[in-house]
Amino acid sequence: MTAANPSGMSNFRLPVDRLAPHIMQAMEAFDAAADKVSLDQRLLELVRTRASQINACAFCVNAHTQAAAEAGATPKQLATLMTWREAPFFSERERAALLLTEAVTLMSQAAVTDEVWAEVGAHFTETEQAELLWSIAVINVWNRIAGTAHPWPVA
Repeated sequence: MTAANPSGMSNFRLPVDRLAPHIMQAMEAFDAAADKVSLDQRLLELVRTRASQINACAFCVNAHTQAAAEAGATPKQLATLMTWREAPFFSERERAALLLTEAVTLMSQAAVTDEVWAEVGAHFTETEQAELLWSIAVINVWNRIAGTAHPWPVA
């Protein structure tokens, strides 16, 4: 047992990137394609961070919180992202993106409703909606890999 890990178990589980490099390469290409969008990088990083929080992926929360700050997210936004509905630090567009992020990330609990889609449509063009949905899908895949296999250290 260690002070950092009282259970004595290592956080590392499986080097999926090295064991299936062809899939890792495809995932990196998928990620790169989803990053070539018209959406603001700060918005994308808030979305990625929120999905990662929901999915309890420490690696991704850490990485995307840092990226969000670098992209211009304020300390108040980062501190209140989990409670964005109650916090006054988010624009209506950001709120719509976060609403869709939560709905898609939690869709096993409830379907994404027409009301959610209408709210997103009120703030994003159809192309932006498609880009946002792909971005949410990509981070959810990364969360499932990193949050399950723990192939990379949280730095």
